[in-house]
Amino acid sequence: MGAVRKVAGYLGLGGLDQYDDPYDEEPYEEEYMPASERAARRWRATTDSSRIVMVQPLKYNDAPMIGQHFRDGQTVIMDVTGMPMPEATRMVDFAAGLAYGCEGRIERIADRVFLLAPAHVEIETS
Repeated sequence: MGAVRKVAGYLGLGGLDQYDDPYDEEPYEEEYMPASERAARRWRATTDSSRIVMVQPLKYNDAPMIGQHFRDGQTVIMDVTGMPMPEATRMVDFAAGLAYGCEGRIERIADRVFLLAPAHVEIETS
């Protein structure tokens, strides 16, 4: 008799047998994989990595478009010079979170212009 059944019987809470049906499926077992490898497999580029997308958002509602390009493995140059400063700040915060969450990088390349590079893209600075 399991420990849960013993405690339930002691407390007078019978009827827990309905949850003890065995599963018909094989137990799910996956080999151990380091988090970095899982992330690399998840965020693998689905397009040509040499493609760079230039985006000039005019409002914060354009953020999903930037996110889609970045998650597709494309390098994104984001120019927020046409946005009011509060919205530009929100957009840069969004882009930084996106880059961090997808294990990429964000670099400032000019005043209010940023480069979002996926994990598989190498950035050299001189």
